[in-house]
Order: sequence, then structure tokens, then C-alpha cells
Amino acid sequence: MRSEGSIGMNWGRQSAQRLIPSTVVDLMLQNRIGDVRIYNSQPDILEAFAGSGINVTVQILFMNLINSAQQARDWVGLKIDPFYYSTNIRRIFLGNHEFKAAVMNGGNTTSAEAAVDLMELMQSAVNNASYGDQIKVTLPHPDCIITNVTRPSDAEFRSEIKEPMARHLSLLRQSNAPFVAEVFPIEYINFHPWLDFSFAFADNKTKTVIHDINGAVYTNIFDYLYDCFVWALRKAGAPDQEIVVGQIGWPTDGYPGADAATAERFYKYLLPHVASGRGTPMRPGKPIEIFVHCLTDEPKNPFSYPFARHWGIYRSNGEPKFKIDLSGRGRDIYPARAKGIMRMPQRWCVFNGDKRDELKVKAQFDDACLRADCTSLSPGGSCSQLDYNKNVSYAFNMFFQSMFQNETSCKFDGLGEVVPTDPSEGSCVFPVEVVRGQQINFDTAAAGERLYYEKFVQIVLESVQQLTYRIN
Repeated sequence: MRSEGSIGMNWGRQSAQRLIPSTVVDLMLQNRIGDVRIYNSQPDILEAFAGSGINVTVQILFMNLINSAQQARDWVGLKIDPFYYSTNIRRIFLGNHEFKAAVMNGGNTTSAEAAVDLMELMQSAVNNASYGDQIKVTLPHPDCIITNVTRPSDAEFRSEIKEPMARHLSLLRQSNAPFVAEVFPIEYINFHPWLDFSFAFADNKTKTVIHDINGAVYTNIFDYLYDCFVWALRKAGAPDQEIVVGQIGWPTDGYPGADAATAERFYKYLLPHVASGRGTPMRPGKPIEIFVHCLTDEPKNPFSYPFARHWGIYRSNGEPKFKIDLSGRGRDIYPARAKGIMRMPQRWCVFNGDKRDELKVKAQFDDACLRADCTSLSPGGSCSQLDYNKNVSYAFNMFFQSMFQNETSCKFDGLGEVVPTDPSEGSCVFPVEVVRGQQINFDTAAAGERLYYEKFVQIVLESVQQLTYRIN
């Protein structure tokens, strides 16, 4: 049994400019990361991790692709069999917060029940292939499936999901699989304004101190939320259920408090706390396993908040954004930098200043932001203080760079021009992206990533309407 905590890494790939799998494996090894979670089961990725010694968690996001025991066995034969002896596949995550859907849909538990059904099918298929001792099937859960509380001991699973949750926990016990909790500190603090902002950090500088039963004291959001899940599991009849934190991180843009300096502070104290093996007030001395979210930003990821595209520790060119010691030893260091990545030429697409038809300007601005990532312009974002012309220029350049500087992508109905002078201003960086590498082909599908094309377009259209930044 481990005496120390474990720090893994999530690698999402919803970006036009992707790090190639071999580069990511090299980064993981340089940073001594022993576990990785990917959001698909692509053969080229699994092959890249072969022989690395890194434990891999894969994910089946589209549960409707598997509807029978035979289809589950076929999936295992196609996705697991070729890599079982070379790649350390350890877990299969299913769906995308299916129990949250029940909470959000007025208690309709169809998606939660389907997820538990699929979990049973998939674990059975894994067991039938004689992989069950090594590979465990489970579901990730966000903190919103727990009731609103002011202290962890009050926490329990929401009433509308208790029935499918009981079956889910029973299956976890049978297979010895972990319960996966996903926590979003910046979002939780935002929705619970009675918590001091500094409660998000494990540096003991918060004004918020929560006293609970049995002498438990909470001074940071991680211990608080972790023990909320511990209490909820206890009340659901699973007091000893293993917990894995499948996602935790701090964004670097798109929201007040979302910046590199704050992310650095968040990880500087959280990771040593996890690695120490001290545990939490409810589970003292019990090692904690987390997955940091995530390796790089995902500019093509649909979002509920603008910061959701800015979780990355690395920029698309493989440079770290801030200091972070992924070993959990608390050293004041930058993580290893990716090697062999080339940037495109130093040129930018900007607005030419022609405002004779402002409706046309706005239409082109909105179109650019629909097809590229403008979330840094959101209130509190790194580019939220730009003037009219610079707002439009930022949008134009983001699309231009996402199209790998194809000059036709800087037309914008006669409003764009390519310039060799960097238009960056203050904290707002107008990026120059890396040369074309692996990318999502949105003309067909998202290559096994989170969203198929049709769903992606629908959600992005909704997201653009929700953005609070606008040119005026």
C-alpha cells in the first residue's frame, strides 16, 4: 500500500495545435508523472505510452456506442487487447458526469442508470478477457452531486440520485474500483461567496476556518471537498470506498483570479499536501490520488465559463506558464519544457481600423470568436481591458493563428491585415502559434475526443451567446 500520495495528469486534446503523443510521453517522464488520463482510446496515443511505465486511464465518453454485452466485448478486443501487454492501462472512465445530468434534469435518472448499466457491461467484458485484476471501470462525478453544505459532515448525495448511486457503489465494491470525484475550486468558490477566496489554497492563509464534528478543522477547499465526498459515501453505506480525484486544477485566464500567478500559488501548496501522505481530517494518514487538470489549454473545448479553456500548465508551444513541481516536493522550479516544437513566423492578423460599417465589424468579430477562442477578452481575463480596435484585432488574430496563418483567414471582408509587429499589450498576449502538427478534423468528427462535430457546433453557438465580452 502506498505511503505517499499520487499526482497524475489529465491530457485533453480539444485544440487545433496539439502536442504529439511522443512529446507528451517525454514530458510525463521528464516530470516523473506516473499516471495519465486521456479522454479517448486512440491507438496512436496508447502505442506512444507503450513501454513507458506510465499508468493510463482511458475514457469512453459516448456511451451510446456500446449497448450490449457483445459490443462491450468487441470494444475490449479492439481497444485493450492490442495494448494490454505493452501499455499499462489501469482504468476505464465512462461518460461525462452522467449523475450530474440527473441533478440538472429535475431528477430524471435515465443517464445515470444507463451509465451504471454500461459500467456493469464493461467491467464484465474486462473480466471475461482476464484483465479484471488490472483494469477497473468507473464513473467520474463532479461535486454538484452532493447537497449544498456548510461543513463536510452535512454532505450526502442528492436525493434524486441515491438509487442509481447505491447500485454504482455496489458495483465498485464488487470490482474493487475507485469512486472518482472531480472538483473545481474556482467554480465552487464562485458559487459559495461565504467562503473566503483564499480558502481555495492550502497555504493556511485563509480567514475562513470551518470547524466540524470530532475536532475536524478545514482551512482549504481541497480537504473540505474531499471530505464532503467521504461523508457522502459513508452515509451511502460505503465508508471505506477508495476515492480518486479525477480532476483538479486552476485556470490561467478568462475570469477574475484566473491567472498564472494564482495557479502557481494553488499548486505550490496543494501538491506537497497530496504527496505528503498526511491525508485529510476524515482520512488522516491515508494517501490521496489526484489528476492535475490539465497538461495544455483546450481552445476548442465548449465551456460553461470562459476559464474552462485555460486549465493548461503548458502553452501550445510546450512552454510552461508558471512554476510547478509535479513531484509534489514543493521546489521552486518550472516543469520540463517540451522539445522540438517550432513556432510559426512572427506575424499577426489585426483589424485595419475601418469602422465605416460597424455592423460589419461586429459581424466579423462575432464570427471570429465563434470559430476561435476569444475567452481571454472576458471580464477578468488577461485581455479584458483592450479598446475597440484591439478587441477586434485579438479576435481576428486568434482565428488567423488557429488556421495556421493561412492568409485567406485574415480577410474578414476587407477588415483584416497581416502585420509583422507584435500587437500585444500589457498582460494581453497576441499569440503566435506552433507549426501544424496533429489536429482535430472537425469536418468529420472529434477523433474520439469529448464531442462529435454536430454537438460541438451546437454548444459553441450557445457558448458564444453567453459570453459577456462585446465590442462597443
